Amino acid sequence: MIEAVILGIVQGLTEFLPVSSTAHLILFPWFFGWKGGVDTLTFDVALHAGTLLALVFCFWRDWLDIVLNGRRLLVIIIIATLPAGIAGFLLSNIVESTLRSPFIIVVTLVLFGIIMLLSERMKKDKDIKDITLADSIMIGIAQAVALIPGVSRSGITISAGLFRGLGRAASARFSFILSMPVIFGATVLEGRKLLSHTENYDLKLFTIGLLASAITGFLAIKFLLYFFKRHPLNIFVYYRFVLAVIIIGGIWLKR
Repeated sequence: MIEAVILGIVQGLTEFLPVSSTAHLILFPWFFGWKGGVDTLTFDVALHAGTLLALVFCFWRDWLDIVLNGRRLLVIIIIATLPAGIAGFLLSNIVESTLRSPFIIVVTLVLFGIIMLLSERMKKDKDIKDITLADSIMIGIAQAVALIPGVSRSGITISAGLFRGLGRAASARFSFILSMPVIFGATVLEGRKLLSHTENYDLKLFTIGLLASAITGFLAIKFLLYFFKRHPLNIFVYYRFVLAVIIIGGIWLKR
């Protein structure tokens, strides 16, 4: 239960901080030797369901306005969601079996950290209402790349928005709104497996993790919406670099 709470807090924070929640959910069990239910992709999805609840609490008014008054933006969101949806459906087995490696996470933490730094150099003045079809396609492709552990969905989509000229706060807000359909789809896909094989899972464990991730996710969103109005991505990039060094040290110690 303690491990589930810790991982729920980690998920709630790192899902929205541009440091890769998937990487942290892989690294914590790997580094501390945690086994069992907390070290499964399905538990990860339960934690993502918690962050989905956080998103609903934070952005339900935005979605209501989009559905009632922002049909153009709704189309933009649907188009931007398609690449990640298709990639997740086709490549989920590869991601689960092949890409959950500390070596891959080291590379992606550093590589996409550099991309995040470069994105901060772009001119940024567009608002969400100014997003074009081309912008949505590029941000959508970036979101699909985030299936690779260590990339960070929020980090790569915010960076893609910056490259396309969106302001940092607008890019972050669009990133969070855009994440809802993808997280919902992944939760439903894996949730079907969970409900059809309940004897293989500790539902109490999953519930504790879900609640922990929902509460911390809500707080993280509120903080970041404030933070990105005033500060760049740099501090998170430096954290990614430090984490990559720590992982390399962990790999060396476990040899």
